[in-house]
Amino acid sequence: MSASQTSDVPTLLVKIFGKDRPGITAGLFDTLAAFSVDVVDIEQVVSRGRLVLCALVTEPTVTSQGELRATVHSWAESLKLQAEIISGTGDNRPRGHGRSHVTVLGHPLTAEQTAAIAARIAGAGGNIDRIFRLAKYPVTAVEFAVSGCETEPLRTALATEAHRVGVDVAVVSAGLHRRAQRLVVMDVDSTLIQDEVIELFAAHAGCEDEVAEVTAAAMRGELDFEQSLHARVALLAGLDASVVDKVRAEVRLTSGARTLIRTLKRLGYQVGVVSGGFTQVTDDLKERLGLDFAQANTLEIVDGKLTGRVTGEIVDRAGKARLLRRFAAEAGVPLAQTVAIGDGANDLDMLNAAGLGVAFNAKPVVREAAHTAVNVPFLDTVLYLLGITREEVEAADGGEVPSH
Repeated sequence: MSASQTSDVPTLLVKIFGKDRPGITAGLFDTLAAFSVDVVDIEQVVSRGRLVLCALVTEPTVTSQGELRATVHSWAESLKLQAEIISGTGDNRPRGHGRSHVTVLGHPLTAEQTAAIAARIAGAGGNIDRIFRLAKYPVTAVEFAVSGCETEPLRTALATEAHRVGVDVAVVSAGLHRRAQRLVVMDVDSTLIQDEVIELFAAHAGCEDEVAEVTAAAMRGELDFEQSLHARVALLAGLDASVVDKVRAEVRLTSGARTLIRTLKRLGYQVGVVSGGFTQVTDDLKERLGLDFAQANTLEIVDGKLTGRVTGEIVDRAGKARLLRRFAAEAGVPLAQTVAIGDGANDLDMLNAAGLGVAFNAKPVVREAAHTAVNVPFLDTVLYLLGITREEVEAADGGEVPSH
């Protein structure tokens, strides 16, 4: 019998509670099989070793319904389980239009924060259909399947609430596309790596403080990026080209960066980086990490010395968005299937152009404009926003538990 044919027929909701162990689900349905009922729906949850198993089945004949109830209760008691059987009509009510996945990240995730997010979902007209834990470390990540309201207004409402209560929330529309092949493109400085590359170069030139001040102003959106780039690079004039190898050795990957990239690659995703920094570093990162795409500015080197100039196309705010589109076209991935990750004002166009823009430990102007924000220091938490569980991360890693 199809689901559409059960809309008006009598059904029974059979609920089983108790200590989980192998064979309970098989045992319940073996018991029900004696009464020739059809299965309409099944849900099962195990939390801290305790099982809740729900089976929605068609009602047997009137003469055998009492026997079914008695048999199920007897079977449950023999296993020291509890059973509850509720009569009704038809299937579960259809989910409302407008379906979204809401991922909540907490470090830790408190009951107060969870209550606030759930209340805001209800206030937006949404219904929580299911809740599933994606990870328990390095953060607690839970996913709500929500129906009854459109994704964009829900995202706006939850962004405000998430900031108020101090959690990270991502809202994406539900559908098969979530599991389709994707392209992930990220910024480099203060995103993929912990450093600002130009400041590493500046330290060798003895002008670190001056460069850092200009960098900070540019990332806050207070200065034009291209002008600030030329001003900072000019301070590097005369440095010996051997400094490139020294800077490469000094670069520190962000916690979780290797796990993020390794997992995405093993799951068939393509991964790239775009940077307002320099190809002298990004090309090395591309090779070391097995990236599919990498683009940045290039420091000009003449006669073994940095000239204080850059060559080629400038990778600025608009350039990053342009490169995201170029990478997507080359990867054969629709723009709606792209994910962009960044922290600075010059990442904003890229974040807004992507299907999902993630502000990672970003400046306030970026957090407010991006689709979602991650404010914990682990880059691989972005995987949870894509619906990838910690168990899948470890499985993709060959059973090895990634460390931070």
